[in-house]
Amino acid sequence: MKFPKKPLKCHHFFKHEEKKLVSSILTSQSIHFSQTRQYSTASTISDPSSTTMVNMNLLLFMNHSPVKNALWEARSSIFWNYSSIVPLASSINDHLIAKTPSRSRTSVVYSFSSDFELRERYRNPINEIRIEKLLEDLDALAGTISYKHCSSDDGKARSLILVTASVDNMILKKPICIDNDLTIEGAVTWVGCSSLEIQLEVKQSTPESTNSTESVSLTANFTFVARDKTGKSVKINQILPENEKEKHLWEEAEERNKMRKKKKEEKKDNLNELLLANKDNNNNILIKETCLQNSLVCQPEKNNIHGQIFGGYLMRKAYELAYATAYSFARTPPCFVEVDHVDFLKPVDVGDFLHLKSCVIYTQVENSSRPLINVEVVSHVTQPQDLSSEISNNFYFTFTVPSDSLRNGLKIRNVVPGTEEEARRVMDVRDAFHP
Repeated sequence: MKFPKKPLKCHHFFKHEEKKLVSSILTSQSIHFSQTRQYSTASTISDPSSTTMVNMNLLLFMNHSPVKNALWEARSSIFWNYSSIVPLASSINDHLIAKTPSRSRTSVVYSFSSDFELRERYRNPINEIRIEKLLEDLDALAGTISYKHCSSDDGKARSLILVTASVDNMILKKPICIDNDLTIEGAVTWVGCSSLEIQLEVKQSTPESTNSTESVSLTANFTFVARDKTGKSVKINQILPENEKEKHLWEEAEERNKMRKKKKEEKKDNLNELLLANKDNNNNILIKETCLQNSLVCQPEKNNIHGQIFGGYLMRKAYELAYATAYSFARTPPCFVEVDHVDFLKPVDVGDFLHLKSCVIYTQVENSSRPLINVEVVSHVTQPQDLSSEISNNFYFTFTVPSDSLRNGLKIRNVVPGTEEEARRVMDVRDAFHP
């Protein structure tokens, strides 16, 4: 199967075109994009004549954004075609090959300048792009790139499940204009035994941009792991960098992977010092005084074929709460800076009662012209009937405030821990993301 070379352009699909869209999705012969956090190639339509089964699967994209509808359309033929599945159990290593990054490179174009409906879906109240929706799309694209890399040499799917393990270093390098066209592209940059890293770039050209590097507005690194139906690790295709840039990206990813596995050798002895130094300061505010929370029941329209909730949707809900937390704390609309890290610790199923708790974990006020607000969001899958809960995700976001607000006298307070446990959390987060 051949992959399309041109980037897929995303336009708004109106309600009366949904029937046409569904038909094109089920007959598409290209693999380009996807929507889910878990991407399985094992569960497909065993009986193509089963109308009920098809209609159930169509619910996966009927209520999603135009961009993610396009992602589904581009990849559907392999996803739904039972005959293209390569059995994993009978040949776990037979189909393993080495692929170049160009084999998985994928891009999508947002035609904001010409598509009013699409533009309005992504516009926020202050006339900027909705970062939370962009997070959903980045997760979808990263998943499909990993899927393309792990498919066999003839484009057939292997019977495995790809799971988002983490997101690192999602950094906004310059503002994104909602009125100009936008391109997201990425490829696999590093592969281990059963894990792989995908680097994504959000690009938007301006009259001042003289080269492709200057057009990059945001970068992100996604890590996926491969599992079989029992949850065991599965070997995947290796990577074969072709040029100096790809080799450099591989080396950077290799170093990041080593850092993830490396256990901290030094014990911090200054917890009490941190607590004592923060007392009796009128500019200080306790972590517990910055907290917000939200709860929701996970609905079927946000699930994948395994009944589990998309990672991009979870990132979106966490971002919305983090933004509100930073807004409430700073008393002015905050500006997004980066996603420091996201952990996917436990799958979230349809029907789960999800409870999200947020706080300003610490602030960096040394640079008075650009103070930083670091927000932690912890997601719990809760069982109210049993009075129990389990952490499913950890999210860490960084915001700042508009320069106009600072010029008008806004001061960002110093957030401090009130307990030893909070002090330990602060130090762990600082050491991990802002050493």
